Amino acid sequence: MQSLIQPRRNFLAVSGAGVLSAAAVAVLAGRAAPVKAQTASMADVNILNVALGLEHEAIGAYELGAKSGLLQKPALDVAVLFQSHHKAHRDALAAAIASLGGKAVETKSLDDYAKALNAATLKNQTDVLMLAARLELGATNAYLGVIPAFKDAKLGQVAARLAADEAMHWTALSGTLSRALPATALSFGA
Repeated sequence: MQSLIQPRRNFLAVSGAGVLSAAAVAVLAGRAAPVKAQTASMADVNILNVALGLEHEAIGAYELGAKSGLLQKPALDVAVLFQSHHKAHRDALAAAIASLGGKAVETKSLDDYAKALNAATLKNQTDVLMLAARLELGATNAYLGVIPAFKDAKLGQVAARLAADEAMHWTALSGTLSRALPATALSFGA
């Protein structure tokens, strides 16, 4: 599990840069922010593309789960709902990249995600939900892990909002799996 979490925790630490431009943050927050390409930072575009790649992976994971035939209602409905959240994250990240004059990273094929996530080992609903929970925990920790790097409080707010979605996903999946909630406080982002 640690191997899935660590890359997500460090996903915004690309090329030594750990901040997004104010324009990218505005787009992620749902506000249009026209920016001239000349002012766009390639570091910001690279950071956003890493995050976008992770959102593509989450969308693929939920697609694999939904198409597997292993999920029964209401777990299937939850997977489709969470996939829609990740699609909204994807769209916001892609819009931010475009606003900075960058080119959004392309999604991979579903087969590529199946191989990367070792989907062939998924044998039942519990396996699918455990994979999703691991990915959501990794995403939560990734977004929380970058907040201290931000100099602008608005950047931290956007990362916190994304982390909140991911933590909510993890919590719901953990409940579905009948896992106990963390016994101690401050269990995320550590």
